[in-house]
Amino acid sequence: MRFMMLMLPGPKPEAGVLPDPKIFAAMMKYNEELQKAGVLLALDGLHPTAKGARVSFRGGRPLVTDGPFAEAKEVIGGYWMIQVKSKEEAVEWAKRVPAEDDNVIELRQVYDASDFPADVVTPDIAAREKALGAELEKKR
Repeated sequence: MRFMMLMLPGPKPEAGVLPDPKIFAAMMKYNEELQKAGVLLALDGLHPTAKGARVSFRGGRPLVTDGPFAEAKEVIGGYWMIQVKSKEEAVEWAKRVPAEDDNVIELRQVYDASDFPADVVTPDIAAREKALGAELEKKR
């Protein structure tokens, strides 16, 4: 099972405040533990929304809004993609994140083609998805 662990960092990073060096070092140690355990697939931290953009769609047309996003109550500050045996295992990893006060880790299971009925993910679509996955693996 693949899970995305989303870091909701609270207001400080959105204001451009970088983490305390001790937290940063603890986070690197945690990331290395995920790697050594063989569950880490990917991870990245994200810049504040002030450096981003949103593309929304109305009437079939894209509308681009540059950040920051004042209406956003919670923003994603980073993520880990992990592969584990169960939701419970994902929760155990999330509980070990060296987080600061006001941080939240949201866990979301990633869809797999087998999660959809056969009339949605036809054999042709499943084969195309598998080929895309193989191409992505080559690039890693």
